[in-house]
Amino acid sequence: MDFASLMSKEISKAKGTSASPDPSDGNSKPEKKYVRRGELEAARIAAYNEEQERLRREREARNAQKRKLEEEEAAQRREREEKKRRLAEESQKRREEKEAEQERERRKRLGLPELPEPAKQDEEAKDSENGGEDDIPNEELIAKLREIDEPARLFGETHHARLRRYRRLTSKSLGGKSKLSDGPIPTTLELVPEVEMKIPSSVPKDKEGRIFLMRQLASYFNMVLSEWEIALSKRDLAVKQSLQGRQAYNAMVQSRENLKPLYRKFEKGDVDKGVLEPVVEIVHKAQLRRYVDANDAYLRLSIGKAAWPIGVTMVGIHERSAREKLHQSDQQAHILSDEITRKYLQAIKRCLTFAQVRWPPDDQLQLMG
Repeated sequence: MDFASLMSKEISKAKGTSASPDPSDGNSKPEKKYVRRGELEAARIAAYNEEQERLRREREARNAQKRKLEEEEAAQRREREEKKRRLAEESQKRREEKEAEQERERRKRLGLPELPEPAKQDEEAKDSENGGEDDIPNEELIAKLREIDEPARLFGETHHARLRRYRRLTSKSLGGKSKLSDGPIPTTLELVPEVEMKIPSSVPKDKEGRIFLMRQLASYFNMVLSEWEIALSKRDLAVKQSLQGRQAYNAMVQSRENLKPLYRKFEKGDVDKGVLEPVVEIVHKAQLRRYVDANDAYLRLSIGKAAWPIGVTMVGIHERSAREKLHQSDQQAHILSDEITRKYLQAIKRCLTFAQVRWPPDDQLQLMG
């Protein structure tokens, strides 16, 4: 046996005792020297799924706890509201009893006859028969009175008197001939057909003519808003969902809301003459498709002809020339008078802008920029 064979035998013996496990041991498994990438990825995915499942369980537990707290808070809120309502009813009852007692003492002191108690019950029974409704809580009744622009409380008015006043007002509004019309802006004015919407160039002097003019103006703006809404609804879905499409729809909705105070003025017939005449001029020229002239009338109404004080207007004791033109009352702008007026004048300008697209003029020089 040579030296090389001896060395290889010793080396193999050393490797067998140190690196490899005993083959006679059945439980021991040989350690893997290399691990596949797929096994590592599978182990990572399994750990990630376990972490996500744990987070989901924690999130569901938090949501359940939050819902429980919200339900408890809502129950407490309802209990507080019910307690507040009972206290309000009790305090109102005590106040009415105290007022009745004071009234009886006053009548007794002055020698007046006492108030008949059954009359109050007869009135309540009559109110229940006429109204056909049950009693309304005081807070709800006050809210309903404020919705119809009526005072919530009158001096010396009891709850039953307030209820009778509310039912009288609502029965009058329901039983009267005022009926809301169809359209973008519901109004009690009787709208005219399209063939009768021709606005005159000036405001009529008589009362009947002014009322008919209000109906014409309301009908014209309702027609423009209807055409505007139809034009927006015919657009593609991608255009509707884009930023410009949403802005155009919001402008239409905002104009419709801003014109409602003007309609209320039309219904009452108390539109200011300084506003009504320029609006009539704007609509008259828009119907003639002279949109540049209508825009000029709008600018005179909104900005006005008042001189703007730019620079020094007075030096020393001498006034500068044409200073008196800065404060002439007939040249003040109406758009700056209050916020409601500014809004519905801006809505009229937007309707004018749409009208020149819907009904383009024959003369291209009459197109606004």
